[in-house]
Amino acid sequence: MSIQTSDGAETSDSLKSLSLIASHSHITGLGLDDNLQPSETGDGMVGQIKARRAAGIILKMVQNGTIAGRAVLVAGPPSTGKTALAMGLSQSLGKDVPFTAIAGSEIFSLELSKTEALTQAFRKSIGIKIKEETELIEGEVVEIQIDRSITGGHKQGKLTIKTTDMETIYELGNKMIDGLTKEKVLAGDVISIDKASGKITKLGRSFARSRDYDAMGADTRFVQCPEGELQKRKTVVHTVSLHEIDVINSRTQGFLALFTGDTGEIRPEVRDQINTKVAEWKEEGKAEIVPGVLFLDEVHMLDIECFSFINRALEDEFAPIVMMATNRGISKTRGTNYKSPHGLPLDLLDRSIIITTSSYNEQEIKTILSIRAQEEEVELSADALDLLTKTGVETSLRYSANLIAVSQQIALKRKSAVVEPADVKRAFLLFLDSARSVKYVQENVEQYIDDEGKVEISKGGAGAPVIDDSAMDTSA
Repeated sequence: MSIQTSDGAETSDSLKSLSLIASHSHITGLGLDDNLQPSETGDGMVGQIKARRAAGIILKMVQNGTIAGRAVLVAGPPSTGKTALAMGLSQSLGKDVPFTAIAGSEIFSLELSKTEALTQAFRKSIGIKIKEETELIEGEVVEIQIDRSITGGHKQGKLTIKTTDMETIYELGNKMIDGLTKEKVLAGDVISIDKASGKITKLGRSFARSRDYDAMGADTRFVQCPEGELQKRKTVVHTVSLHEIDVINSRTQGFLALFTGDTGEIRPEVRDQINTKVAEWKEEGKAEIVPGVLFLDEVHMLDIECFSFINRALEDEFAPIVMMATNRGISKTRGTNYKSPHGLPLDLLDRSIIITTSSYNEQEIKTILSIRAQEEEVELSADALDLLTKTGVETSLRYSANLIAVSQQIALKRKSAVVEPADVKRAFLLFLDSARSVKYVQENVEQYIDDEGKVEISKGGAGAPVIDDSAMDTSA
């Protein structure tokens, strides 16, 4: 028996090239045109035309600020793109609209009560655009003079900056010199300096210096020299979530709790005071409320207490859009003895608008697998893709998608960059899908420990005699 060893440096290099690819990393939007009409394939989304059209309407209402405090239920069988729909919606909303995604099982924690966990999730999904005026110095750098002491410690200098109408010289201290050095500011750059914080922002390079090829890079951006006064007042907008404001005002460590994650229970009095203050800012025009989206996956995992809380929270002034997803049919609502559609109580179901997803057809499965292969940088032969598609139709899309990376490793083992049908067949034999796994368990049920702790242990390997009375009761 021979053992092959690989060079350590080679292994290190291969590990560096690995990249983590999530299940929905290929989703970049909902695949809609300007009229909210979905294409068959777009932004990583495939099929589910009706569901994507409905999600597009919700997207437009969120962007227009005409929907809040609503519940949307996405219901469909497993592997029909419910989470992908939510991810596409989050990508389309942009960075200014809060999007919070949690699974139903995450609500149950030893550290937080269920209602506190839900409250924090709700308030993470509400954005506050806070407007404030700040003084800026904005102009084109004419000259920078920096004088360093002999020891190299203390630095001082002068900055000459101009607009089309005026020119001024400013004295520089250590902090400003460090900021200019960090931003690599040169004569001819157009910069902005925040007077309150001293933050320096490089806006681009002046058109007057467009012929200075030595100071240009491939990504050089040219801008006009500012006009008017050097010092200007501008309105700056900061977007934060209500939860971030809660944390900063409720913990002794202040904003550091946002980094440590140690938020703990937040007292209702703190939230009431913050709600009152935010309402005042809104009346004064200093702030704008941005209702976001809270996505609750596996919503059937919640119990009746959580559903009652969601019902009440949706009526609150600061309520986001709650998007829920489930693959359950008629099932029992947790915490009760009765069954209901999708495992949700009827009063919450009545409040929700429902989007349904359906199983993918063969061509859609093939397109999705092709997109996943491109995302994972796996080259499939046409026959291998056909075989994976056939496997996805007969088993499940998720199982077939999982075989892509496995098949690639098998292909690499035989020093091939292209995955062939033989590699897919080998992966299919090595890893069971759920149906074959269930069949195997049913055929060998006596070898597994049952609910009563009983198991039959056969000695020896394959072909060894099986002792009939070898069942052992471990329940005592």
